[in-house]
Amino acid sequence: MNNFTYLRATDANSALSLFETNSKFLAGGTNLVDLMREGVETPQTLVDITRAPLAEIQELPDGGLRIGALVRNSHLAAHPLVRERYPLLSQAILNGASAQLRNMATTGGNIMQRTRCYYFYDTASRCNKRARGSGCDAMQGFNRIHAILGASPQCIATHPSDMCVALAALDATVNIAGRSGDRTLPFSEVHRLPGDTPEIDTNIKPGELITSVDLPGSASGLPSVYRKVRDRASYAFALVSVAAALKLEGGMIGDVRIALGGVAHKPWRASIAEEMLRGVAPTVDNFSNAVIAELAAAVPRSGNAFKIELAKRTIVDVLSELATGKGDAK
Repeated sequence: MNNFTYLRATDANSALSLFETNSKFLAGGTNLVDLMREGVETPQTLVDITRAPLAEIQELPDGGLRIGALVRNSHLAAHPLVRERYPLLSQAILNGASAQLRNMATTGGNIMQRTRCYYFYDTASRCNKRARGSGCDAMQGFNRIHAILGASPQCIATHPSDMCVALAALDATVNIAGRSGDRTLPFSEVHRLPGDTPEIDTNIKPGELITSVDLPGSASGLPSVYRKVRDRASYAFALVSVAAALKLEGGMIGDVRIALGGVAHKPWRASIAEEMLRGVAPTVDNFSNAVIAELAAAVPRSGNAFKIELAKRTIVDVLSELATGKGDAK
């Protein structure tokens, strides 16, 4: 690990003022510290934001919730209002990492975490995300966990978060502070696909700070399920995960939300499938046809072609479960 300067902020404004070129904000550190140990991240300055007053969960006028960026994952998953109104989010968080890591990891840090691609972590390997233009050893290497949607010739890494998949399905928004002013991003615009700039993970600019995440009242109480398919029952990243909510109106599908994890560089909102399903009967055939259309653009690699069928079966199974009234919110 390289030498660095450690600075402590007391609030968002002081954090922004302390941030310089080649700085990083430090909260739980569950991802950043690992990357520093591996020599992947080499910041000159760490700005500790853990003392900033950003660890509250507040009700919003529309019935939604505002989640402070420093709310720990364990606290968020256990919060009574989250469990009551957004069980999808609670489920997703409890499916991620270990209890010890959830006790340290923060809401903002979870959003900003980087891929767990083996080649990204291995500084002896070629990785365009770590060193733009160097190549990507995952293309012809061991790519079982890698992306089938939205990838590019530069990068096929996947986003590792469970929490973010749920936030994508719930139409969350992210509140951001910066020296030039505050702004808000829809969650769908926070993370980027790799394109020709795989080293840029998000649309949050250097020096900007996530202050909170808003969950809309319109998503409160929707029947929902989070399903994670992985190699072992705990402490494993998703091969495919599905965050879905389905509301029937007069026997037909009214509101439907589907987001996928483990298949793309960002939480993948299945907008094609959602559009096909609104206003139709909740049948297995309709679910299957919508999912086939969503996955038509999938580009598998040598080791992950199984993800296409796995994603299809998982989505259809989750939607069928919700259609029969077995979701976690009724």
